[in-house]
Amino acid sequence: MKKVSGPQVVTTPEAAESPLPPRIQEALGELVGAAREGLLALSVGVGLGVVHELMEAEVDEVVGPKGKWNPDRAAKRHGHERGSMTLGGRRVEVSRPRARTADDERELPVETYDYFADRDPLTRAVMDRMLAGVSTRKCARVGEPVGEKVEQASTSTGKSTVSELFIERTRTALRELMGRRLDDVRLAVMMLDGLQIADRTHVVALGVSTEGHKIPLGLWEGSTENATLARTLLADLVDRGLDPEQAILFVIDGGKALHRAIKDVFGEHALVHRCHRHKERNVCDLLPERDRPQVLARIRGAWALNDADLAEQQLQLLASELDRTWPDAASSLREGMAETLTLMRLEISGQLAKTLCSTNPCESMIEIVRHTQRNVKRWQDGDMRKRWTAAGMLVAEQQFRRIIGYRDLAKLITAIERHTMLDANKNIDRQEQTEPVTV
Repeated sequence: MKKVSGPQVVTTPEAAESPLPPRIQEALGELVGAAREGLLALSVGVGLGVVHELMEAEVDEVVGPKGKWNPDRAAKRHGHERGSMTLGGRRVEVSRPRARTADDERELPVETYDYFADRDPLTRAVMDRMLAGVSTRKCARVGEPVGEKVEQASTSTGKSTVSELFIERTRTALRELMGRRLDDVRLAVMMLDGLQIADRTHVVALGVSTEGHKIPLGLWEGSTENATLARTLLADLVDRGLDPEQAILFVIDGGKALHRAIKDVFGEHALVHRCHRHKERNVCDLLPERDRPQVLARIRGAWALNDADLAEQQLQLLASELDRTWPDAASSLREGMAETLTLMRLEISGQLAKTLCSTNPCESMIEIVRHTQRNVKRWQDGDMRKRWTAAGMLVAEQQFRRIIGYRDLAKLITAIERHTMLDANKNIDRQEQTEPVTV
């Protein structure tokens, strides 16, 4: 008996005499060559073929099939022309069909081509690579392998073109960041901090919504972190729709300019909390190495208490002791001391207090901005600095998560509103006491 090793295929005479059409055989032959260069190159070859077929099918639908005369036709074919589409972070040449109205008055759009020819995916790819640290000269090297034939015919991979695309995209990012409407944004916290770039200062603002989501709000550039610069940034936020009457806690690094700007724009009742980490550095930098651990432990011990008055007493006692040996450190500790206890006076503790006691969330965003700028060797102008910073802030936004302790934000908002109301009542009582009494 003859052993059968596998399934038998029955071939009919009709199947044997029906070879594949020449066009399909030619396409398969090209795809076999592309397959040797990798799966993605194969996919690109298939994709280009599909795009061409889609464009021809669209023209057929508008004009009618080739070789069939239609006296009532509304459009006619108008040959082909060279075009390009975005593929794998580069522009790839394609042959696009054309169609015109039957009376030759105007050309009809080919929507399939318009869709795939959109340059926006290319500019996004260029910006992502540049912010990831790829230089303009190397952008072409890190592109996806699209096959040797497609690679040779591709464009928009040169240094100048990549640079122009990046400038275009970062300008869009800057407009997007600085043009965001804030009418419907409900903030619980706003953090302000400075970023130094090429001897210039960027004040950046990060908001925390009532649901705990972090939102980059804006940036402004100046020579120093002064009150005018911060006031301009905050006024811009109000102009974009941010309600200045919201119950917002402002967390700042300790600069007097930021404090003054907040009071000018959001009113004297605005609550400010001073960053613990900045205060620790400011005090310890004025101490010798041997004294820093002990002083730092006492400062943190005071901040770990639940009673704001007791914490302030301990900090004042430490400042009095430092007066005898290191008076500059004592003055630094006293400066803004009450504002380092704002969260404690609002009775905010636990995870939310750990998150908001410093500007670390804002500094994390700034670190991402610095990382995206690490390969920039020469800053040309203010527009370049602002474009890179805005792009970095939007990159950071993609990585944001809710802040730790966000479930207690409702308690924080209630505490701020209560504190603001009490403060306003105190001011009213104070004014009534100072008004002259008429008999």
